[in-house]
Amino acid sequence: MKAFAALLLIAAAPQAAPVLHPGTWFVLASDDVSATIKQDAGMRLDYDFGRVSGFAGAKAALPIEWPGNFVLRLRIRGQGGANDLQLKFVDASGDNVWWVRKEGFRPSADWQVIDVPVRDVEWAWGPDKDRTLRRTASVELVVARGAEGGKGWIELGDLSLRPLPGAPAPKPPAERGINDTLASIAKAAPRGAYPRGFTEQSYWTLVGADGASDSGLIGEDGAVELGKGGPSIEPFVLSAGRRYSWADVAETQSLEDGYLPIPHVTWNGPGWTLDTSAFADVSDPQGRLFLRYRLTNKSAERQDLRLALALRPFQVNPPAQFLSQRGGHSPVDAVERTSAGLTYRVPAGERGVASVEAPSSFAAWTGAALMLPRSPSTAIQSVRGAEALASGAMLYAMRLAPGETREVRLVAPLHGAAQAVDAAVFERAYQAARASWHAKLDAVGITLPASKRHIADSVRSGLAHMLMSRAGPALKPGTRSYDRSWIRDGAMISDGLLRLGQVAPVVDYARWYSAYQFSNGKVPCCVDFRGADPVPENDSQGEYIHLVTQLYRYTGDKAVLERYWPQLTAAWRYMDAQRLSERTATNRTPERQMLYGLLPPSISHEGYSAKPQYSLWDDFWGLRGYKDAVIAAEALGKPEAASMAAARDQFAGDIHAAIAAAAAFWKIDHIPGATSNGDFDATSTTIALGVADESARLDPALTRNTFERMWRKVMARRGATDWQDYTPYELRNVSAFVRLGWRERANALLDFYFADQRPRAWNGWAEVVGRDPREIRFIGDMPHAWISSDYIRAALDLFAYERAEDESVVLGAGLTADYLAGEGVAIRGLRTSHGAVDFSFRRAGGDAVAMLGGTARVPGGYVLTWPLASAPGRTTVDGRSARWAADGLHVPADGREHKVVVRIGR
Repeated sequence: MKAFAALLLIAAAPQAAPVLHPGTWFVLASDDVSATIKQDAGMRLDYDFGRVSGFAGAKAALPIEWPGNFVLRLRIRGQGGANDLQLKFVDASGDNVWWVRKEGFRPSADWQVIDVPVRDVEWAWGPDKDRTLRRTASVELVVARGAEGGKGWIELGDLSLRPLPGAPAPKPPAERGINDTLASIAKAAPRGAYPRGFTEQSYWTLVGADGASDSGLIGEDGAVELGKGGPSIEPFVLSAGRRYSWADVAETQSLEDGYLPIPHVTWNGPGWTLDTSAFADVSDPQGRLFLRYRLTNKSAERQDLRLALALRPFQVNPPAQFLSQRGGHSPVDAVERTSAGLTYRVPAGERGVASVEAPSSFAAWTGAALMLPRSPSTAIQSVRGAEALASGAMLYAMRLAPGETREVRLVAPLHGAAQAVDAAVFERAYQAARASWHAKLDAVGITLPASKRHIADSVRSGLAHMLMSRAGPALKPGTRSYDRSWIRDGAMISDGLLRLGQVAPVVDYARWYSAYQFSNGKVPCCVDFRGADPVPENDSQGEYIHLVTQLYRYTGDKAVLERYWPQLTAAWRYMDAQRLSERTATNRTPERQMLYGLLPPSISHEGYSAKPQYSLWDDFWGLRGYKDAVIAAEALGKPEAASMAAARDQFAGDIHAAIAAAAAFWKIDHIPGATSNGDFDATSTTIALGVADESARLDPALTRNTFERMWRKVMARRGATDWQDYTPYELRNVSAFVRLGWRERANALLDFYFADQRPRAWNGWAEVVGRDPREIRFIGDMPHAWISSDYIRAALDLFAYERAEDESVVLGAGLTADYLAGEGVAIRGLRTSHGAVDFSFRRAGGDAVAMLGGTARVPGGYVLTWPLASAPGRTTVDGRSARWAADGLHVPADGREHKVVVRIGR
């Protein structure tokens, strides 16, 4: 519901109704938001959001037995900017909430009388399955920061509840939005006349530059979105009176060199092909796109073809996507031909597209039909579109000899007008983009047999996804649906960046995010244009400490730790107070022992949004923060090191005791996602192994059962129809399997998840994968940079990962016999906290030969694992006989190269 949207009346003579009398009002305010209240005849709330997001409110006891039908009436006035106004009713448990809300509410200094019928009081959240409004115990009036924030005040006068006879009037049907209208038209139109996303699920990938403020998308069918929420350039081919669209051709997708973020879509038509590609200007921080179209005559006869490049009021981001911004329709008010190409007007202003090759003709049209005419009239050179539905097309007539290729090149700045460009400018930008991306993506060399090359290509593309998704210093999981920066995403993306040698983006991110820490030491879960979000997600402190400590561990720069020591210790103190608040006698009772000493309940895990839980995700991230705080304190010689170490050990002991208590209480044989409800979530539990480095202390049986169950869960999806979707965050389980020694299963999981890259050639995943690829659903950003980071860490762990308990680097734990085929596997310059690792492994006749080197100096040395089913035979290290231990072959990591030769078989 849009709050108060159904009925907002300024009544000249309000009818009498029983007045409700709230008790004493108490202030509610999130971190660093100022709020005060004054109580007289009514209640006045004064607020100031300052530089943060969050809320200000007031709460009072107000028991209400709700009738089946009613009108709630309130008088309200105030002053301030457009923010979100919420009136909440909370039951006696405090868990279940109903609300009335209005987004972007700007109060009036004069009294407003607002009538709210029963149908407009909506369920907000809570664990109860029965969401009928019957009985509540308290009321809250809240102003949540919206677009404007700032300071202001809201005064609540009378609040009354008038019972009504009979049943409530049904909620009027929602007005059909423009996307619904377009979807109806598209379903009735010939397939291909409209973008695929209006009638079936579509897929896309990102076209952007590292850190640019805006980016484009290219769809699987070849349309290119011109910036976030912008319209698209969509190709058509006209031949012999027929219009060819995406629905009339066979399509393939690819990336240049297999992994560069220069995507291609190739159409195979009757006797011709059209290759569409796009890349971003790597020198433009605001974003500028370059589009190339190559039309080739594949027939034995000369052909007369026309290429139509139509600017249409549709995003590539389809209408089923709704978080942060709604996909689908993109308002275009006007399109006009220019000497350089075309201009178009959108709500943000005038934009343009320049064409290197002059169009042969131009056509413009508007209206609900929106289809490119089969024989476009060139008489209309400009159009103003009713309902922001203007379209225009540049047409290029081509007479192509057999085998001849002709190309068209476009340049589209994402902000401001387009300037004419020539072929030389275009080609220089293209070569600069290729060179820049190769330099970044090839910094760590990965060579694999042909059967495994997709692993390396997806690592490199995943790195590009993370860099393109960031805006300036802000690391973000996406550019559309998830256009915000979460510290959990940022910390895990940073780990991937550091391992691949990309330090500068992590330096920038740490500096930027640190500025948003709250005054009490709390680290915000996320930051967006409104500022720091105060929602208590108790993994945040550990993630922030890990972020800044990782910078030191990978660079050796103690100045980093000194710079962030005040913020690090403030976050540590906040987190320590949180865990100590749960070390109470109450939590020593048998039914609460599994909560003792843990971080308090939170909703950091999205599955716990209905009711906060004692999520072990929070605790394992918190423990990582404790460990890293000790590393930082010891590196700097801080006196706090000893007390931090004691707190770390106490917290670790409490976590493991809570896991054992939860297993006994809930009668489960696995590690729960939350000790408070005994659920199963192996993807969350992976943090215990790969981040918290607690593998050696976890109960072996519980750990094994947890990931055995995950294995069965994933494999059961093959060919099954009783599941709907999953999130590829599950890629973290690959890392867990590697650490458990399940190398064959780790690779089988990778193969399963690779099958859900849509399309596979673009090397990325959406946030949500559906069983039916064409069933329309919300799938989040594509690619999703946090998932890219999950994949990168999982893939790199196949070759090398750090083992904390003995300070070693384990090599080849995810390799199978397939990796040793041909030239084998070779990794060059893979970063660890001990330095760079060079590692290769291949078959050579009857031997397996490994080279171990790099700059890394590892206290526990390298531990080379054996990838073959047969036991290793006679082994030498640098020509001297060596013996294998139970966990592998131990080789010094001393900055020198070592050669290992192993006889295959006895």
